[in-house]
This record gives sequence, structure tokens and C-alpha cells, in this order.
Amino acid sequence: MPQLHEPKLISGNANMPLAQAIARRMSMHRGMQVGLVDARVERFNDGEIFVEVFENVRGEDMFILQSTSNPANDNLMELLIMADALRRSSAARVTAVLPYFGYARQDRRTKARTPITAKLVANMLVGTGIERVLTMDLHAAQIQGFFDIPVDNLYASPIFALDIKSEFKDRMDELMVVSPDVGGVARARELAKRINSPLSIVDKRREKPGEVAEMKVIGDVTGKICLIVDDMCDTAGTLCKAAEVLMEHGAKEVHSYITHGIMSGPAVERVTASVMKSLVITDTIAPTKSVKEAANIRVVPTAPVFAQAILNIWNGTSVSSLFEADTLSPIYDGMYAAE
Repeated sequence: MPQLHEPKLISGNANMPLAQAIARRMSMHRGMQVGLVDARVERFNDGEIFVEVFENVRGEDMFILQSTSNPANDNLMELLIMADALRRSSAARVTAVLPYFGYARQDRRTKARTPITAKLVANMLVGTGIERVLTMDLHAAQIQGFFDIPVDNLYASPIFALDIKSEFKDRMDELMVVSPDVGGVARARELAKRINSPLSIVDKRREKPGEVAEMKVIGDVTGKICLIVDDMCDTAGTLCKAAEVLMEHGAKEVHSYITHGIMSGPAVERVTASVMKSLVITDTIAPTKSVKEAANIRVVPTAPVFAQAILNIWNGTSVSSLFEADTLSPIYDGMYAAE
């Protein structure tokens, strides 16, 4: 059904550059100015978050742009309070656009007396009146089932496939996609299919979170250009260790494609000093100055796909069409060379 109102965007403080890029992209698609709703998101002296919206949003289709990345708790509270402000201001529909969904790693009980925080966060989002969620590369696909509202989960693999075909166009037959653990095999297989490449696995055993005790390579990577694929890179310890193990097993080069560059603590230093020739991340989490300055870290944009997904939701058309290369390539406007 045709919409009477234009989609309206509002952003928290988590990733303002991405929000502005999405607004610019939507302006190009619409042929008219699409800006961010004028609002202020501030903190009282004791840390309490205050939100004030300066524009009329009554009856509007609102999209809140906010990654719940570091500081995760502050950004989550900003999102919840913005949603409450919009609902109390009579917005017709509120959609949460979460390029990065924090707390996704706590999606199950791994030990006795532990929480399932991803479900708790889902309940909180629904409780504020949010009616739809748009995100990218959830840590676990089943998190979609934690919500009693529609969840559109975009994938970075089509974007990575375009980048790989551009960067390695003369060496495609040398590529080997590698999953850094057994749990990520489905994600790695998806990318391997898109670039018609074989698949290998690095099997790791953890003693405790953040520390890897042992790694073994399943598959022959001798003479191959290995592409490690994962959904997030936090401290980069596992990633750099996996790259070392692959080189020890005869890999020619190691590159990594990671959706969410959390890059906590010593991550940038580790990547810079590692045997990896390049680490490619997206801008779902705002890259820090050190990430931007790192010689072997590259950031690919997600604004084109998020802008189109928002327009498709607003129009009531297919979001899953964005998973196909034929649909995605034109959206990236020749950013990557055609095959």
C-alpha cells in the first residue's frame, strides 16, 4: 500500500557517521532530502540519559539508527529511551535499526546459573513499543526467534563477495574460505558458495573466554590465499592465532573478512603486528582513529544496503532481495568492478 509519509530517521550517539551516510544514501534514492530528525540525546551529571525530539513525529514511520556497541549499556539505554519518546509522541511505527546487535553472544545458557541476555534485550526492545528490528549478521540466527516482532537480518557476505571479486579478481582460483571455528561454518560456507571457493575450518578449544588453548586446521590450505570469515572481532587474539596456524600449515597469504569490528583493547596492535595481510571490517560499529590509521585494516560501507533495506521496509517490499548479487551490485554504484 502506498505510504502517505516519508520515512523519518533519528539517530543516537553510537554511530553518527553511519546514520548520516544512510540519510545521504536515502536522499539519493528518493531524489529529495532525507535528513536525521532534529533531536538531542544528552546525559545528566549523574549519567542519566535524556532525549528530546524537536520535530513533529505524529503518525510518522520512524527508524531509530543505533548500534548497541561499546559502551553497550549506554547505547542500549539511548535506544530504549528514544523509542519511548517516539511512542509517547504518537509515531505510527517505530523500527529499530541495529547495525550491530550487542549482547548477541549471550544467546544461550552455557553453564548453570547464567543468563540468556540476548532474550532479555529482545524483551526490553519489544516492551518499549518497537515494532520491527533491522540488523546485520546476528551472532546466532536463532536470536530472531527471541522477538515476537518481525526481525530482518541482513548479511555482510554479499558485500564481502563483491569486495573479494574486486580485490582478488586475477587470483580467484587460489582462494580458500576459512571458518575460525566449527560454529561459524554456515557463515563461511555461504561466502564460499558466492565466490565458488573451497572451505576449510580451524577447530579451536578454549580454556576460558578470550583465550585459545589449541587450534587444528581441517582441510588442506597449502599454497592457498586464505580468507578467514567471522561475524565479529573483539580483542583479535583468536583471529591472529588462527592466521598464524594457517601460515604454519602452508597458506600463501591470510586475509580476514569480519562483519563487526569491535576491536577492544589490544586488537589493533595485534592485527597490525600479525601475519595477516589485511583485515576487512564493515562500519556497523564506528571505527576508532587507530582502526582508520592501521595500514592493514580496511573498512567497507554498509550504508547503501541499510538505506535500501529501510526504503524496502517503508514501501512494504522485499528485504531478502538484497541478499542477491544482482540486486546488491547496482546499490553499490560501481564501487566494486564488475566480474
